[in-house]
Amino acid sequence: MDIVCNNISFQLPHKLSITRTRFTFTTTKSRTGPYCSLQKYSTSSPIMGKPLIKSLLPKTDHDHREYWKLNPGKFGRFGGKFVPESLITCLSLLEAEFNFVLQDTKFQEELSTALRDYVGRETPLYFAERLTDHYRNEKGEGPEIYLKREDLNHVGAHKINNAIGQAMIAKRMGRKSVVAATGAGQHGVATAAACAKLSLDCTVFMGTADMEKQSSKVLLMKLLGAQVKAVEGCFKEASSEAIRNWVGNLEKSYYLTGTVVGPHPCPIMVREFQSIIGKETRKQAMEKWGGKPDVLLACVGSGSNALGLFHEFINDEDVRLIGVEAAGFGLDSGKHAATLAKGEVGVYHGAMSYLLQDEEGQILGTHSVGVGLEYPGVGPEISFLKDTGRAEFHTATDQEAVQAYQRLCRLEGIFPALEASHALAFLEKLCPTLPNGAKVVVNCSGGGDKDVDTVVNYRYNH
Repeated sequence: MDIVCNNISFQLPHKLSITRTRFTFTTTKSRTGPYCSLQKYSTSSPIMGKPLIKSLLPKTDHDHREYWKLNPGKFGRFGGKFVPESLITCLSLLEAEFNFVLQDTKFQEELSTALRDYVGRETPLYFAERLTDHYRNEKGEGPEIYLKREDLNHVGAHKINNAIGQAMIAKRMGRKSVVAATGAGQHGVATAAACAKLSLDCTVFMGTADMEKQSSKVLLMKLLGAQVKAVEGCFKEASSEAIRNWVGNLEKSYYLTGTVVGPHPCPIMVREFQSIIGKETRKQAMEKWGGKPDVLLACVGSGSNALGLFHEFINDEDVRLIGVEAAGFGLDSGKHAATLAKGEVGVYHGAMSYLLQDEEGQILGTHSVGVGLEYPGVGPEISFLKDTGRAEFHTATDQEAVQAYQRLCRLEGIFPALEASHALAFLEKLCPTLPNGAKVVVNCSGGGDKDVDTVVNYRYNH
C-alpha cells in the first residue's frame, strides 16, 4: 500500500489498516523543489518494537542546523514522531518542558552544579603519549592522540551527563517513577544513581543475555535502589519492554532514554545533555594547543557519545568527524551491529533512521563484543550526518576492539570500555594517513572494568 504526497511515495506495510491510521504530512520548499515529509504517524492499534513504515523519501540538501530550526525533530528525512495517538500529548508536554529548561536560568545553574560536584566535570582531555609514540612512523612522525576521559565521570561513563539532566526534568514534571532500558549497564547504573540522588523510583529493563555479561552492573543498579527487570533477549527487546511499561502509566512515570533514538524530542534531549563533551573539548583544545582538533573519533552504537563529541563541531568543516561501528565477526557474517554500513532507512521505536532490517522490514539481530553497541539502528541525526557526508563512518571487528582494549591497558594504564575500544581500534587504519602533528581526539566514553571477563574469555576462546 502506498500513500502519495507531492508525487513522493510512502510505502506502508501491507498488514496496516488504513482505516485506523492517521498521517500528517508537511511540505517545505527547498532549492530542489517541494520537500514532503511524513511528519507523524498514529494508529489506534499500537505496535511497539516493530518497524512500521519503510520510507522512499528523498534526501535533503539543507544545512544541518538551519533545517532543524525550520523542522524541529527532523533531520532531513530522518526523525519525527511515529507513535500511537496516546503518546502525542505526552511527547508534546515533554518537548515544551525541555524547551523551557533550556532557557531557565535556575535549572541551568542546578544542572551545572550537579555536573561539577556530582558527575565530576569537566573531564580531562588526556594526551596519550605512549599511544602516540606507538603510531609514529619510521621517521618519528605521526598524529598526536588525545583521549576525552568520559570514563572518569561518576559511575564510569558518559551516560550520567544525560541521566542527571533528564531525571531533573522528570522531577520538575512531577513524575514519581522513572523507567529506563540498558544494554551494557552503563545507562542503567547512571539512571539508578540519578534517581537515588533525586528521590525517584527507578525501574530498569535489561536483556537476559546482557545481564549475564554485565552482572556487576546489575548488582550496582540494585544497590542504588533500582528494580531490575529481566527481558528475554538483548537491548532492543529491553527497550521495547520499557516503552510498553511507560505507555501503561504515562501520568506518573517518565521514560528516561539514554540513546539518541526514539520519537522527538527524545534524541534532541539526549544530544543536548551530551553536548557538554564537545563543548569542553573545544575549550580544552584551545588551552592545550591554541586551536581545534583535526579529527574527532567515537564509537557508534545508537550514537549518543558520538553526537556528544561531534555536535559542537558540526559547522567546523575543517574538523573531521569519524564514527566507528561494530563489525562483530565481519560485515558478511550476519553477526554485526553495523547499521550505517549495512542498513536501510525505516522506522523503529518511534523515529525514522537507518536500521538493520530484512526485506519485509523486520528488525534483524545484532552482535558485538561491546554489548552497548548491540542496537539495530542509529539516531536520526547520525543518519543525517551520514547522508549529507558531514561525518564518515567505518567499522571495527570484535578482534580489533579486543586488541585495542589490551593496547590501551598496556601503553597507558587505562581500561577503556569495549564500546570505546572500537574507536581506538580504528587508529590502526587512521594514523598512517594523517600528517605529522595532527590532533586526534578519541572519546573514551566509558571505563572497561565491566569488560574484563569478556576480554579474558575472548582471548581464551580465540
